Amino acid sequence: MKLLNDGNYKTRKGEKKGWKTFGLHLAPHKLAGRNVCSHASPGCTDACLNTAGRGIMHSVQDARIRKTKMFFEKKAEFLLQLRKEIISAEKRSEKNDWGACFRLNLTSDLPWHKLGIPDVFSHLQFYDYTKDEKRFRAFLSGELPDNYDLTFSRSELTPDSLVRELCEAGGNVAVVFRDRLPDEWQGIEVINGDEDDLRFKDPKGKIPGLVAKGLGKKDETGFVLEPNN
Repeated sequence: MKLLNDGNYKTRKGEKKGWKTFGLHLAPHKLAGRNVCSHASPGCTDACLNTAGRGIMHSVQDARIRKTKMFFEKKAEFLLQLRKEIISAEKRSEKNDWGACFRLNLTSDLPWHKLGIPDVFSHLQFYDYTKDEKRFRAFLSGELPDNYDLTFSRSELTPDSLVRELCEAGGNVAVVFRDRLPDEWQGIEVINGDEDDLRFKDPKGKIPGLVAKGLGKKDETGFVLEPNN
């Protein structure tokens, strides 16, 4: 069973900018009987992109559940295979003159830095979104590997004051909007987070704005915001 994929519609946009994203899809939240999204809010759970695109297929869902169970039940074997696939992905990228980058939390929110993956491949770029405030603050404080970039992900439970605080500290906070992106939110510039998935290339202290997709279009929890300008 292959762990990494070659990206989706959005991550492939980075190829035009010289980057190839390889991602890992696990079964989100408690779908596989283990919680891989410990900080997920109700709105995040309801609007999850797990079923977007090919994710709607039963075979894809079954594969994500198997990967998740393997991670928890055969972790050493899982990590060994993941390392081998990262090495292979890097070689494939070099043949196409792409920089290889890796997003291991496409549909999860696990602390990969604690498993040593970014450290083992210190010459490669890793990045993720997270709702774990403690982990994000550790990132801002320089406590995470230099090659592991994080973007905080706002939910309906995130105070506006926290968004401002994290951006003022030099972090980026992703915010989901309905229908279109505003120029700014809470006095903070909104940049287009749908243009590509290369969050580690974003200027700091900004809001990467995302337009609601899939089930998120029907959100009424406050996870999806109305554009204010």
